[in-house]
Amino acid sequence: MRRSLAATAALLACSALFTLPAAAKPVDLGRQTLPPGDGWGSQGSGTTGGSGASSTYTVTTRAQLVAALAAPSPKIIYVKGVIDGNTDDTSARLTCDAYATGGYTLAGYLTAYDPATWGTADPSGPMEEARAASAARQTAHIKRKVGSNTTIVGLGKATLRGFNLHVDKADNVIIRNLTFEDAHDCFPQWDPTDGATGNWNSLYDNISVTGSTHVWVDHNTFTDGANPDSGQPVYFGRPYQVHDGQLDITNGADYVTVSWNTFRDHDKTMLIGSTNNPTQDLGKLKVTVHHNMFDTTLQRLPRVRFGQVHVYNNYYEIPSAEDFVYALGVGIQSQIFAENNFFRLGRAVDPANLLYNWGGTALTTRGDVLRVGGSVTPIDLVATYNAKHDPDFLPDAGWTPTLHTTVEPAEDVRRSVSRHAGAGKAV
Repeated sequence: MRRSLAATAALLACSALFTLPAAAKPVDLGRQTLPPGDGWGSQGSGTTGGSGASSTYTVTTRAQLVAALAAPSPKIIYVKGVIDGNTDDTSARLTCDAYATGGYTLAGYLTAYDPATWGTADPSGPMEEARAASAARQTAHIKRKVGSNTTIVGLGKATLRGFNLHVDKADNVIIRNLTFEDAHDCFPQWDPTDGATGNWNSLYDNISVTGSTHVWVDHNTFTDGANPDSGQPVYFGRPYQVHDGQLDITNGADYVTVSWNTFRDHDKTMLIGSTNNPTQDLGKLKVTVHHNMFDTTLQRLPRVRFGQVHVYNNYYEIPSAEDFVYALGVGIQSQIFAENNFFRLGRAVDPANLLYNWGGTALTTRGDVLRVGGSVTPIDLVATYNAKHDPDFLPDAGWTPTLHTTVEPAEDVRRSVSRHAGAGKAV
């Protein structure tokens, strides 16, 4: 049976109403910029990275990444797959022995500086000189500078393993959608005067931001991978610390937004301000830390000196009191404004230890919640700390943040951050 022309026209018109939309164009994360008002990184000129660059690089090896970082800016660097910093230009794996020089061995170092025979003086002499020279060789290989007007972004499941990215005296840098794994130090230094019984100190962060402005670190995952702090041996009665920070912001850095990252299974996590000397930090270190997950991290979440630091809508998962030290470190002249964060604690974790006094005097906390077991209850972090510790903190940091995204109710933070924080979840 033939359709009339009118019927055919009507059918075509009807079918047009139900035409499937064209496939959405894939989002190019390299072209995205920090939204206006999204934390301190949006101050003034904002943070756009290399979003407008005509030069783009897709890197799959260490040699390619090194070359791209050295190329002129502005630029976008797309990281694909797993790139290991401890590889040579042929991508062959390098062990710690490859960097050792001057006769350095760990066994020799332990023998030379055993406190039972060496005492409490700083290590010196041939073995310490050999350690320092070996460390310098590793530093030259794995610590890579990130220049101004640069975006570094992961494609799919991209990992930078064993690298220390150093954003030094730069402006306008974006680092997103990457897993940072195991920036281990092959040659930690023994410091017998660090603490009551000495400590091992290491050199490398996953990301170090020093003296830089307008930096956005977003939707990354930070982990020690198969080499966790908890798995390190004990020498001279102290853990052999092969990791430093996961993300440290120091040396007068300013206007930084740290958003939607996951920090996992680490000790010294995020340091903002590295010294009590105010020469370069006073009036700087303005940082926003929002919608991050701190999962089984032990301290520096963050630890702050001097800066006006807005810490909001973060999710803290602290299951055990055994190694946990503190969450927010209140350092000299720090001005932390912490609001609407979600703290989930194991039953043995004392909420009074969520704050630690590193020489600070005041901070503002409001709207935070605590979950122990099944119930979620409000917690006044300052009052809880003051009830158990002296001297008391004053409850007013002296400023109120104005640059921020919508501050969501603390009760919703666990769900939103668990779903959307970390590498592979940027949109």
